[in-house]
Amino acid sequence: QVQLVESGGGLVQAGGSLRLSCAASGRTFSNYAMGWFRQPPGKEREFVAAINWSSGNPYYADSVKGRFTISRDNAKNTVYLQMNSLKPEDTAVYYCSADRKKGVPRSYAGAYDYWGPGTQVTVSS
Repeated sequence: QVQLVESGGGLVQAGGSLRLSCAASGRTFSNYAMGWFRQPPGKEREFVAAINWSSGNPYYADSVKGRFTISRDNAKNTVYLQMNSLKPEDTAVYYCSADRKKGVPRSYAGAYDYWGPGTQVTVSS
């Protein structure tokens, strides 16, 4: 089993920055990747970023490329999402996910076995 807990969400003005953290604990069978998803108000959950656990190779949704950076610390079992140049459109509940199996698209939420409770990010104009 894996437990995830996010931190770092909050209220920020447009153009500002936030860094989200997600600490994982517990035994994992497959730690192929960790990811970030978000769910804006009134919309479905959408892919934000993912990272290969062993290699550190990052992947991003087109909407956040050049603004967001995902990274990981293997020793701490922690993944980070540095969010710069934030826009009101980034307002959403952000969820950390873990333990995606190979062969499943990384942008598919159903590919991940574990999820954190989510953290609210609100960007004001």
